[in-house]
Amino acid sequence: MNNLENTQPDNDAMETAVSEASFGDILEAFEESHAAVKTGATVKGRVVALLETRALVDIGQKSEGVLDLASLTRELPKIGDELTVTVSGRTDDGALALSLGEVAAPKDWSAIEAAFAEGKTVTGTVTGQVKGGLTVDIGSRAFMPASRSGTRDISDLHTLLGKEIQCRIIKLEIEKEDIVVDRRVVIEEELKKVRAEALDRIELGAVVQGTVRSVMEYGAFVDIGGVDGLLHVTEISYGKVANPAEVLKVGDSLTVKVIKKDPKHNKISLSLKQTQADPWSEAAAKFTKETRVKGTVVRLAEFGAFVELEPGVEGLIHLSEMSWSKKIHKPSDVLNVGDAVEVMVLDVKPGQRRIALGLKQALGDPWAEVPSKYPVGAIVEGKVTNLAKFGAFVELEEGIEAMIHIGDLASETRIEHPQEVVKSGETVRAQVLSVEVDKRRIRLGTRQLVPTPADEFIKEHKVGDTVTGRIVDIRGQKASVELGERVTARCMLPGAKEKQEKAKDTASHASIQDLSAQLANRWKQGGSLADEKKQGGTRLGQVSRFKIVAMDEEKKTIDLEVAEG
Repeated sequence: MNNLENTQPDNDAMETAVSEASFGDILEAFEESHAAVKTGATVKGRVVALLETRALVDIGQKSEGVLDLASLTRELPKIGDELTVTVSGRTDDGALALSLGEVAAPKDWSAIEAAFAEGKTVTGTVTGQVKGGLTVDIGSRAFMPASRSGTRDISDLHTLLGKEIQCRIIKLEIEKEDIVVDRRVVIEEELKKVRAEALDRIELGAVVQGTVRSVMEYGAFVDIGGVDGLLHVTEISYGKVANPAEVLKVGDSLTVKVIKKDPKHNKISLSLKQTQADPWSEAAAKFTKETRVKGTVVRLAEFGAFVELEPGVEGLIHLSEMSWSKKIHKPSDVLNVGDAVEVMVLDVKPGQRRIALGLKQALGDPWAEVPSKYPVGAIVEGKVTNLAKFGAFVELEEGIEAMIHIGDLASETRIEHPQEVVKSGETVRAQVLSVEVDKRRIRLGTRQLVPTPADEFIKEHKVGDTVTGRIVDIRGQKASVELGERVTARCMLPGAKEKQEKAKDTASHASIQDLSAQLANRWKQGGSLADEKKQGGTRLGQVSRFKIVAMDEEKKTIDLEVAEG
């Protein structure tokens, strides 16, 4: 028992050693078998098994080769049959792939050399799939890279096995028997030819049926009968299309118009919108001048905002048409893309595809009601918005601004700048002096609301009252009479009217010589300044009684005449 136990570990070690040695031998033999036969080699073999779709052929390697029965065109082999096969590659599970028959070496290289030199198309049969491509029999074994096979994907290479193809020799080294062929170039040339023929059949301006083949960011490619045309994003709709994929999908059937042909480059440009009615053809009837319409702001520019009134029809709101009062520097001060707005149509030019719109007109002109809201003489209140050297600007309401001239700010004191009396942002009370709606001007005055001594005098007296005053100035037949502190009236001196009429009558009859004689005589008599300041017994500084004959409260004027007695 002990002997058995003692010998057990030795046995395990031996089995492990044998196992490792066997695995190494098998791996080496496997590698040798793979290296022993090369792709393209022609060998003898015997059928050892028949499966449903393939036969296993012993070709003297460690593993059998696989012959695809579907590729055979003659009677199927039987177990034990001897066959001549060619190694065409390997199957997905690593077994050697076989094809029936022997690829004979070319008997005449001259035909292959001529085809290569002249760039002629040759016919070949795909015999197998190898790493990086396919083998093709063109009278000699050639290699076709996967990228030049003409298939959409490498995984589709197997679909060409056993098929006859048209290809072109792109590399030839006879000494090394190295031939490379290209099928893709033949397919592309054929497609180009077909496209050119189809292009010739299609007329410029023709309306044709097509199928969307692919959709890109810039448009869609449409198959219109063997040739693809580009439907650019700008030709999809009269309205703005941001993303073609939002309105088109692969497989869509479209009616399009051929708007451009470029035979030199085999290009066609298509239009979908031109098969539909142009919305501008009815724009003049739909959007008449001075009507209100609704739309959506679709983009902003430095000079204004574009508004989509309906798909394909846009109008422009110029900066100057956005506000009655505010100075708009950029459209984004008022509007944003996507805003729904109501506007007024100012002008329509369908031929130029232009519509002028007004935002402020749709809101209504605030100046239309100014004469009734702010009549001359009305007392108003407003906030001072700006000060200038010549006056102050006052906002009466949004969109309505008035001005107080510097001369109408203070009643008694002369000022050099409005800031001496009012401040920006201050609310002031003023009287409306004038309104000019056509010029959008309102003139206000604050001094008119400050009572003066003349106002007080006029309030306390009436026409016909007798008052006492002092003559402070005499000019011709008129005198200025001081009735109180800072209250001055006008007075026509006694006999002034008669003297004026007599002077007129004398002047009309007197000659220039008579007038000269009168002046000379007056000079000889020695007239004085005191005489000049006397009129009918009236003199400067004289205090007299006067009668009020007229008063103007608005103009603050008082007219007198000398009281009798």
